[in-house]
Amino acid sequence: MREFSVRVLVTGHRGYIGSVLTSVLKQARHDVVGLDSDLYEDCDFGRTRDQVPSFDTDIREIEFTDLLSFDAVIHLAALPEDFENFIDPAVTWEVNCAATVRLAECCKRASVGRFLFASTCAVYGVSGTEPQREDSPSRPMSPYALAKLCAEEKLLKLADAGFAPVLLRNATVYGVSPRMRLDTVVNDFVASASACGRVGVQTNGLAWRPLIHVEDVARAYAAVLVAPAKLVDRQVLNLAITEENYRVVDVADQVADLVPGCTRSFRADTPDRRSYFVDGGKLRKALPHFEWRWTLPHGIRQLRIAMSGAGLTPSDWRSDRYRRLDRLRGLLQRGDVDADLRPQRREMLTRRSA
Repeated sequence: MREFSVRVLVTGHRGYIGSVLTSVLKQARHDVVGLDSDLYEDCDFGRTRDQVPSFDTDIREIEFTDLLSFDAVIHLAALPEDFENFIDPAVTWEVNCAATVRLAECCKRASVGRFLFASTCAVYGVSGTEPQREDSPSRPMSPYALAKLCAEEKLLKLADAGFAPVLLRNATVYGVSPRMRLDTVVNDFVASASACGRVGVQTNGLAWRPLIHVEDVARAYAAVLVAPAKLVDRQVLNLAITEENYRVVDVADQVADLVPGCTRSFRADTPDRRSYFVDGGKLRKALPHFEWRWTLPHGIRQLRIAMSGAGLTPSDWRSDRYRRLDRLRGLLQRGDVDADLRPQRREMLTRRSA
């Protein structure tokens, strides 16, 4: 794999994945700039985030002239999945699909060669135990997954000799981040176990999920960023580890085993709406020298130690500090965002020169 410095823009750089990714990229000596409207301001967990120059703006406001100095863009910024139907599906479409395509068009116009798009394995919907590969049928079950899938299709149509999108379908992410989330399955279970002494599974637990640590996600993006074009350009890649697919019940059991005194419960009559077992073999071939560092048991231990050290309380676990939909709901109620979830506070809209 080539070793060189890239000037890269990371959208959503203050988010759960982005705040880890910027650190990994800086350690690799890349020239990193961020773009983030900071909707989750003051939602930090533990250590202070690495600071990078940034555009403090909504992704829908970017212009091609902002991109002229960049070699690559890693596009993480997106609205979260919403099975509560709180977010207007039209707004999810605008941000997660239309704004993604517009950003890519600006990149193409600005001669930005490589475009890494954070998609999702949720596009597979319900597939049982049959391993889902990149050419498997897609069954998106939410506006979020549908918008991501449509963005993939439009990005591939934009590809040409000078513009190379790489579409990375993220597995379900867990692990410690400076911008923690407790609304993903592993993090939620460990937080509940640490703060409340119990894990309450809201389904029968029989659904499958591909799981991946946030640090491994960041390292994989960094590896794809400099991978030879013939291996990754114009490719759809499952960012997943085949051996790290688990049923939700098995995740709950592991958490209960690793957190002393923890109990667990299930809702036996409530099936999960989604269940997918994902094959990560294509990415392994594209990055033959890349090695995963984390397994689920190690990640659970890391989370337990971090949460115990932070003194996580039951009120912390329930608060909107670490739950994206609850946070957006609060911002809307306070008038900090408008109906389209555009930031309204002046400091959110001030663009600093990058």
